[in-house]
Amino acid sequence: MSKVRNCRAENGVRNASVWRALLGVENTVVEDVEYDEEAEVFVAHVRPRRSGHGRCGSCGSRASWYDRGEGRRRWRGLDMGMVPVFLEAGAPRVNCPIHGPTVRQVPWARHGAGHTHTFDQQVAWLATQCSKTAITQLMRIAWRTVGAIVARIWADTAAGIDAFAGLRRIGIDEISYKRHHKYLTVVVDHDTGRLVWASPGRERATVHAFFDALEESGEGRCAQITHVTADGAEWIADVVGKRCPNAVRCADPFHVVGWATDALDAVRRDAWNEARRAGNRRNRGWADGRRVTVATGNARALKHARFALWKNPENLTDRQRVKLEWIAKTDPRLYRAYLLKEGLRTVFKLQPDEAADALDRWVAWARRSRIESSVRLQSRIVYYRTEILASIEHGLSNGLIESVNTKIRLITRMAFGFKSSDALIALAMLNLGGHRPVLPGRR
Repeated sequence: MSKVRNCRAENGVRNASVWRALLGVENTVVEDVEYDEEAEVFVAHVRPRRSGHGRCGSCGSRASWYDRGEGRRRWRGLDMGMVPVFLEAGAPRVNCPIHGPTVRQVPWARHGAGHTHTFDQQVAWLATQCSKTAITQLMRIAWRTVGAIVARIWADTAAGIDAFAGLRRIGIDEISYKRHHKYLTVVVDHDTGRLVWASPGRERATVHAFFDALEESGEGRCAQITHVTADGAEWIADVVGKRCPNAVRCADPFHVVGWATDALDAVRRDAWNEARRAGNRRNRGWADGRRVTVATGNARALKHARFALWKNPENLTDRQRVKLEWIAKTDPRLYRAYLLKEGLRTVFKLQPDEAADALDRWVAWARRSRIESSVRLQSRIVYYRTEILASIEHGLSNGLIESVNTKIRLITRMAFGFKSSDALIALAMLNLGGHRPVLPGRR
C-alpha cells in the first residue's frame, strides 16, 4: 500500500488559500492535500464551490442532479518543484436539458480534459516558444497530448475574439503540409499581417468555407472586402468573383514572374535536348544494364546555365554573367526568352500610368517571339491583365502571405506527429494570429 502523508496544518482557512494559489485554481474548495511517497506525487482533494454546483460541463447551464458518475477522477496540474501534482474530485453527472446526462462543470479544467487550465496554458505557451523535445520532457506528456491541448486553447481563444473584425484587404494562398497532396488554404490580413483563417483543402469549397465563416461573423462582411491578392489560381479567383464581386483582385507579381521563369526553363530544356541530340555527349560506361552518357560541349554548358538564367541581373556572379554572355552569342532563341522574362519583371517596377502601356508592348513582343512557351504565356498575361495592373496600382502582392507560409512550414516540421490538421492549424493560429498565449500568473 502507498504511504500517504497529510500536508495540511492546523489553520485550515489560511492553508486552503495558500494551496489554491499554489495549485492555480479559483472558485475551488481545497479539502485536503496528500503526498504519496510511493508514487512521489502530490494529490489535492478539491471540489467546486457551492455556486458552481449543478452546471453542465458542456454548456455551463444549470441542470438537475442525475447520479454520482463513475467515481472520483484526477486532473494533472503544474508540477510543484520536481513533484507532479494531481487534483482529485468526484465527477457526478447532471441532467442537462440540452446535452442530457453530462459530467458536471468544474472550475479548474475544461470539460473532457485531463489537465487543469494552468497546465494547458503553460503547454500552449511552450508550444509557441520551444522545441518538441523540450515541451514533452519538461511537462512529462506525449506530443499528441500537446496537439490536443493546443487545439483546446485555440478553440477557447477563438470563441472569445472576432478574428474577422476590420478585415478589408486579404491574401489567399495554399501551402502543402503533408505528403500525398495534403494542403492548407490560408488567409492573411494585409493591414495587420495576421493569419486570420486556415483550413485543410485546396479547392473551391475551401474558399467558400472561408467566406461562409466571414459572413457568419457579421452580415455584409463579404461586401466589406476591398482587395484580394492571389496567385492566379482559378479555384480562388472564381469564388472571390462570386462572393466579393466589388473587391479589387490583384495578381501576385512573384507568381506572374514565376510563370515567365517556367516558360524560360522550357526553352532551356529544349535547347539542352537539341544539343544532346546533336552529339554533345559521350559514353561513360554501363550501370544496371544500361549505357550511361554524360553531356559535353554546348549541352554541358546549358545544363549548368539554369541559375544564370533564373537570377536577377543585379544578383549575378561574375561567372554567371560570363555564362549569360555566352548564351547571347550561341543561342539567340534562349537569350530572347531570357529577355522576355526580364522584361516582364521590369513592368512591375514601373509607375501605374506607365505599366499598362509597357505590359501591352511586352504582350506584342511575346506574341511575335516565335517561342511556343512565350506565346502561351502572353495569352495567360492577357487573361490576367486587369489583376496584374491592379497589383501594380495598389502595391499589393502575396509577399506577406509567402512570409506567413514560410513560418507555417517551420511550424509544420515541429507539428509532425499530430494526429490531425486541427492541432497544426491551432498552433499556427496561436503563433501567427496575434493571440499568443501567456504563461499562467503573467499578464
